[in-house]
Amino acid sequence: MTRAQKTDQAPEADGMQERVPSAVRSGIPRKTEDFGNGMPYRTLSSWCLAHYGEKLYKISLDAGFTCPNRDGTLGSRGCIFCSAGGSGDFAAGRDGIGSLPRRPGPGTQTDPERRPEAGSLRAQLDAGKALLSRKRTGSRFIAYFQAYTNTYGPVSRLERLFSEALSEPDIAGISIATRPDCLPEEVIGLFLRLKKSFPGKFIWVELGLQTIHEKTAAYIRRGYPLSRFDEAVRALRPADIPVVVHVILGLPGETREMMLQTVRYLNGCGIWGVKLQLLHVLEGTDLAADYRAGLFQTLSLEEYLSLLCDCIAALSPEIVIHRVTGDGPKRLLIAPLWSADKRNVLNLLHRRLKQNAIRQGQTAGLETP
Repeated sequence: MTRAQKTDQAPEADGMQERVPSAVRSGIPRKTEDFGNGMPYRTLSSWCLAHYGEKLYKISLDAGFTCPNRDGTLGSRGCIFCSAGGSGDFAAGRDGIGSLPRRPGPGTQTDPERRPEAGSLRAQLDAGKALLSRKRTGSRFIAYFQAYTNTYGPVSRLERLFSEALSEPDIAGISIATRPDCLPEEVIGLFLRLKKSFPGKFIWVELGLQTIHEKTAAYIRRGYPLSRFDEAVRALRPADIPVVVHVILGLPGETREMMLQTVRYLNGCGIWGVKLQLLHVLEGTDLAADYRAGLFQTLSLEEYLSLLCDCIAALSPEIVIHRVTGDGPKRLLIAPLWSADKRNVLNLLHRRLKQNAIRQGQTAGLETP
């Protein structure tokens, strides 16, 4: 699969156009929008400051879950880009932060009953707080259930784990990374119960969409169609659960316009937040084999900065941008190596946005329905 390969057409929005935010429907670029912190886009930090009066840092957790893409239900090798850590390589308890053992590599089935739950969830939370004490943090944190699929298990076990995190006095809320096809009614019912039991705390759900294009989704072995994502977002709405969507920029076979189509599609989905993630090629993944075989190239820094500017301008100004890049584990990172300097990427992005007077939402919804 190469980047020059014929691309998919953008899918229809599955009857979701009526939910386009009012700021987007107006068709007026929001050049004077106050996003806070003097930033030209709505950051998670500014949102937390506005709602909680302080910055909230995430503590990444590994609660011992597996994934239907690894336990044999849908597959055994995971998504093509996913490392053995199940996107939880920075979870507290890894690499000396705590006491969790390393996970098996791709292709190995994982048994959640044989792995420790964070060597105790509280131990991971304590380890994360100790690590973050080096930063200028506020007094509260977000417990981020990150590794693998964090609603893929018995509801009783989910309730115990989520309740334990929410019971911590300095945890402002929890963010739960999962798949759209792992949100049955019983799990959404659990969220409702937890909201009643912990009324002063929040629950977010993070969904790994990555792309709206089915051909790409098949290549990366996502394991579900776009319609399942739409159904999950609709199912979470009555429970008033904010949804954060993960999008990967630079997937093999995708053109710039395809990536922008994914971003524009999100404007009509009624989501709360988005993570724009650069594609990383990590050691031990099947994506690494394709990269070494010369089947695709990763984005250059210039390509990524230019694309990010367009994505930010195309995104509804009402959506909170949780991430505009990422930092793959340096011990696993194969490409692009420039991404290892995250601070430099952010500085260059902010400089470019300022120099070109680019703000979130400038090109969003310019055509009225």
